[in-house]
Amino acid sequence: MASKDVLELKQQQVEEIKAKISAAQSIVVIDYMGLNVAEDTAFRKDLRNAGVDYQVLKNRLVKRAFNELGYTQFDEALNGPTAVAFSDKDAVAPAKIIVDSIKKLNKMKTKCGMVEGEFLDEKGVKEIASIPSKEILIAKMLGSMQSPITGLAVCLNKIAEQMQQQA
Repeated sequence: MASKDVLELKQQQVEEIKAKISAAQSIVVIDYMGLNVAEDTAFRKDLRNAGVDYQVLKNRLVKRAFNELGYTQFDEALNGPTAVAFSDKDAVAPAKIIVDSIKKLNKMKTKCGMVEGEFLDEKGVKEIASIPSKEILIAKMLGSMQSPITGLAVCLNKIAEQMQQQA
């Protein structure tokens, strides 16, 4: 392959990474070392089931993509074994799955991340992982909204029962 072809290929890869970064609600950068094949397969399956795009990428290309988009905070984390999880659907899912897997397997390490354009250090990624999922938050909100209505219905039912007993 000619060097011009290699440069074009690398630039194309940088553009693809930039597109993923731009579309992502959240990104988590990890050191994936220590996983055996079975653990890696299960880990990737969990991420895939949550709609998370997980890839082992060249640090140079990822750094270039972030820098071209104006994010230089990632430079320090982009060394050594690096994998990146992108989610364009759920801002919490990648952090939650990765942090849970790290706790369960006692392997890998979170480097940093980004949620809706804001850089997060390792501690920030762990904080995002502690947020309940979107479904749980919606269920809690609906439960809070239904509580007064349920109370009113019970109260009206008691009044109706009392009126029937008096009649």
